[in-house]
Amino acid sequence: MPKQIRALIFDFDGLIVDTEIPDYESWQEIYRQHDCELPLEKWALIVGGDGTTGFDPFDYLEESYGQPIDREAIWIKRRKRDVEITMRQPVLPGVKDYIRDAKAQGLKLAVASSSPESWVKGHLTRLGLWEQFDAVRTADDVEQTKPAPDLFLAALDALGVQADEAIVLEDSPNGLTAAREAGVFCVAVPNGVTKLLDISHADLILDSLAELSLDDLITKTTSK
Repeated sequence: MPKQIRALIFDFDGLIVDTEIPDYESWQEIYRQHDCELPLEKWALIVGGDGTTGFDPFDYLEESYGQPIDREAIWIKRRKRDVEITMRQPVLPGVKDYIRDAKAQGLKLAVASSSPESWVKGHLTRLGLWEQFDAVRTADDVEQTKPAPDLFLAALDALGVQADEAIVLEDSPNGLTAAREAGVFCVAVPNGVTKLLDISHADLILDSLAELSLDDLITKTTSK
C-alpha cells in the first residue's frame, strides 16, 4: 500500500533563502581587500556543517596574506556586510508555491535548521513566512546539528508524523546525511555553493523547487 505524505520539512539556509552566497561574497570582499582570493571550493567545505571540517577562513586568509590580521575588526566588518547582502535576498524559486500547495493539501510544515532561532525567525518574519510553519527547530533546540539527525527527528516529533510520512527539502550534503539518518525521503535542491559538493546520497535531485510541482514530487516519493 502506498505511503501517505503528511508533512514537508524545509532546511532554511540555501533552501528557503540564499544566505550562503552572501556569506561567501562578504568573505570574498575581505580577501580581495587583502589582495587574496577565497576559492569557492574551499568555502563550500563548511556549508551546512557542524564546524568540524577543519577549514577556517581566518586561518586561510592569514596564510594567504602572509602576515597577522585583525580578526575582531574583520569579523565585525564582514558580518555587517553579510547582513546587508542577505537582507536583500528574496525567497528562492518554488518555495512559496510548495508552501501554498502543501497548505491546500492539509500537509504539515516545518523548518529544521542548524542556524540559531534568532537568525531563522528573523528572516522568515521578514519574508512573511514565519506563520506558515507548524514547527521550527533550530540549533537552539538540539544537542547536535546536521549531519546528526537530531533536528529532523525533533521536527518529526513536533509535527506528530513518522519518518516515512515526510519529505525533507535540503541543499547541503550534511543536511542530506542528517535526513537519511532520520529515515526521511530527502530531496536535494543545491544552490551556487552546494552544487559543487557531493549530493549523490539524495533520494532525488532538483535544480530548483520550481522544476517540479509538489504533486509530482509526492507522486515520485510514494512510488519509490
